[in-house]
Amino acid sequence: MQIYLDHSATTPTRPEAIAAMTDALTRVWGNPSSLHAWGQAAATAIERARMQVAQLLSAEPESIVFTSGGTESNNWVLSSIARQYDIPQHLIVSSVEHSAVLAPARMLEALGWDVTYLPVDRSGRVHPSDLQRALRPDTVLVSVIYGQSEVGTVQPIRVLADIARSRGVPFHTDAVQVAGRLPLDVQQLCVDFLSLSSHKLYGPKGIGALYVRPGLTLPPLLSGGGQEGGLRSGTQAVPNIAGFGVAAELAVQELEAEAQRLASLRDRLFDRLSDVPMLIPTGHRTHRLPHHVSFCLDRRDDLVTGRSIVRQLNLAGIAISSGSACHSGQLTPSPVLSAMGYNDRMATTGLRLTLGHSTTEADIDWTAMVLKQVLARSRPMVEMK
Repeated sequence: MQIYLDHSATTPTRPEAIAAMTDALTRVWGNPSSLHAWGQAAATAIERARMQVAQLLSAEPESIVFTSGGTESNNWVLSSIARQYDIPQHLIVSSVEHSAVLAPARMLEALGWDVTYLPVDRSGRVHPSDLQRALRPDTVLVSVIYGQSEVGTVQPIRVLADIARSRGVPFHTDAVQVAGRLPLDVQQLCVDFLSLSSHKLYGPKGIGALYVRPGLTLPPLLSGGGQEGGLRSGTQAVPNIAGFGVAAELAVQELEAEAQRLASLRDRLFDRLSDVPMLIPTGHRTHRLPHHVSFCLDRRDDLVTGRSIVRQLNLAGIAISSGSACHSGQLTPSPVLSAMGYNDRMATTGLRLTLGHSTTEADIDWTAMVLKQVLARSRPMVEMK
């Protein structure tokens, strides 16, 4: 039995998206910048996809710029804001951002920028009052992730964006994990920039988008032929864009029913594992991505880690993930769990199980049973140490 529960890492590409990509590769293969019929057919495919992605956000198509993915979109926002100032300014990010925001923030910090890392509570939520206090006259950008990929917590983005807007500060959110799982309306959210990634919503890898609120300007990411409204030059990846568009359109059509189904399965998995004392749920239970289940392990030795449980479940045919990383043979605590107040030992034991289109109740029940067995086998080792 093979069960894939790592949909926050990537999702399988939908057959409909693959069909759109195949069509672009075999029929609409012209250069979209060319004026002849072959080129204009490719350009039309791009604009159709732009409309499909815009619909996902209730946005205007011209506000969508295609990128290579969420990492590029996040980096672009931070670097482009920085390029507009001759001297370092002040930047605010949350302490539980994806590394695609934290890494460029630290790079700016090394260049003399003042960066405030907003704290979070034990559930991983930013308190609006902390943002209110952190804003300064020289603050030029606030970036707060919408749905945290490791612990599933959903931030109060509308409230945070309102606070930033009241002070005239642009607001960016990384919505990579939210798109296709919760409704997204950039007008209601009051965000200025929003990052997306295709392969998190059953589209192809290597393509994403950045929403830029109309009226705002960004320095070009790449200069050259003037593609993407002059913001990102280079011949567009028409097949990937077409696949992304179809995946986005299907996500809009299925979102309400699928979000309810996933939330029910999510709660079922939490319930099935609620009698395991070693498993400590992480993240917010209600302000949570509908497909996301996460835990850390309450243990007193170094034999059982998140990574060891991932390996054992993999041997059983179940794919999950861990938030910790291994560098040079040393296990590094999860920065997200550390920011949430977990000690170093517990921060190496994070587990993440993320559900998707193919997940069934039988998958949930089987996974819960196998995980309990794996943890039960680890207890004698804990007691013998």
